[in-house]
This record gives sequence, structure tokens and C-alpha cells, in this order.
Amino acid sequence: MAAAIETERLSKLYPGGHGIAELTMTVPSGEVFGFLGPNGAGKTTTIRTLLDLIHPTSGSARLLGLDSRRDSVAIRRRVGNLPGDFGFGRETTGRRALELLARLRGAGTERAAELAGRFRADLDRPLGELSRGNRQKVGLILASFHRPDLLVLDEPTGGLDPMMQEEFLALVGEERDRGATVFLSSHELDEVERICDRVGIVRAGRLIAVERVPELLGRARRKVTVRFADPGGAEELRRLAGVSDVEAADGAVSFHFGGDLDPVVKALAAHHVADLEVSRPTLEEVFLGYYEGEEGAG
Repeated sequence: MAAAIETERLSKLYPGGHGIAELTMTVPSGEVFGFLGPNGAGKTTTIRTLLDLIHPTSGSARLLGLDSRRDSVAIRRRVGNLPGDFGFGRETTGRRALELLARLRGAGTERAAELAGRFRADLDRPLGELSRGNRQKVGLILASFHRPDLLVLDEPTGGLDPMMQEEFLALVGEERDRGATVFLSSHELDEVERICDRVGIVRAGRLIAVERVPELLGRARRKVTVRFADPGGAEELRRLAGVSDVEAADGAVSFHFGGDLDPVVKALAAHHVADLEVSRPTLEEVFLGYYEGEEGAG
């Protein structure tokens, strides 16, 4: 089976210097892939270039085994896309937009009613009268009603309340279970951590990391807090490679550690340990680590 997305040195350069540069990645079919980066990092430019909404400066992309430019019409029949801010005109209703997309894709609209019920979406009010969250619900329906092979979602939970965010995560899991691929950009890193198989991190238009989520978290620095029943443990910990930020206060020692935990465990075993807590980093902490010292990365 062809990969859902393949890019080879894909670049889109703008006169002002923003865009993407030599992006090479592969997203296998059936994967949920999170695409992470702050505003201006190149996420939306990547999505728009993949979908041939803007043309690359150089490089190439293939979606579902098809060339993103030469086969763009065929690709769009098999893709569901939720842009960061979609629009069909303020007076257009969700149902009217749905009927238009169904004709273009040669698809039925039966599933849309089920999705509208799940997301409590009103398809009969003009889009211009809807709040951002309610408009986003309609957008999710328009992207997924035809059971696409590839879902491309740009900030899909923007404006959704917590209950609808959970419904969205359930939908993504169902899409993966039926074999679809989901490519999503997001600022909601806790959601990405829960649902994504792998994540790519983009900085200043360049892809700087692609990792499975557990492996990404596993290599990040852990925070360890230990309480010794006997004195002297803190100084021994300071001498260990990979240990940093050692602080001793109120009978407890806390520090950060990256790498193999075994030397730390052996050092602790030489003392009477009264209490021990090891905290794994969140995806947000890992993500921010890639941007430490990066000017304007907010």
C-alpha cells in the first residue's frame, strides 16, 4: 500500500522569507500524524502546498500514491480537508455546502446526519450566524462525511468545548480503525499526545524531528524527586552524567535527568530512600524544549 503522504525536499518560499524549506517526510497509510509548531512555523503553508492550493517553489509531494500537482483533482475526491478558517460565504448553510461537496465528490450525504447528531451541529443556519465553535463542527462534518482515505485537519478543535473535543478524538480513532490516515496540525498538545501515533515538529519552515510519541517522551528529561533517610545523596547525584538542576530543600532532592535511568537507580540504591517520584515530561514540555532560545517562537 502506498504511503498516504510522501514529500521530497518540498519547499515553498515567499519573498518575506517565511514558508517551508526542503521538507522530506513519509506518513504511512492508517497513521494519525501530528504536525506541530508555533504560529508562523510553516504548518498551514505545508498543508496548502500538499493539497495544491499553492504551488511549491521546488521539490515534490505525493498523496495516496498520486502526484500532488498532476493528480490534484483525483486526490481531492479522496481527501477530507478542514482549513484553519474555511468559508463558503456568510449566507451559505452547512447543508448547502454539504450538497455542493457531495456533488463534486460523487458521494452521498447519509453519514452527515449521523455526524451532525454527534457534534450537535446545525446544518440549516447560515455559517455567518454561527459561533466559531459551531462553525468548526460543520467544518468537521464537511471534511469527513464522505469517509475519505486521508483527512487533513488544520487546528481542528479550535473553538470546540471540552465535550466536543472528546467527540472529535473519538472520531479520529474511528477513522484510524477503518484504515484512514489523519494528518493534523494542532496547538492542543495534550490531545496530540493522546491520539497521534507520531509527531513532526517544524521550526522556521524546517522539519526538525519526526518521532513516535512514546519514544519522543522517553528520551526527554525526566524530573526526579527523592527523599533520603540518610544524608549525602545529593552530592553523589551531582556527579552523574545527564543529571542537572539538582536542588536540595526540606529533606528532599529534586533534579532533571536525561538518558538511561539505570545509573541513577544504582546511585540511589547506595542510600536508604524514604520516597521517590519520577515524572515523565508532557508533550508540551518536550515541544517547548525544541524552541528553547528560539527568538519569536511563541
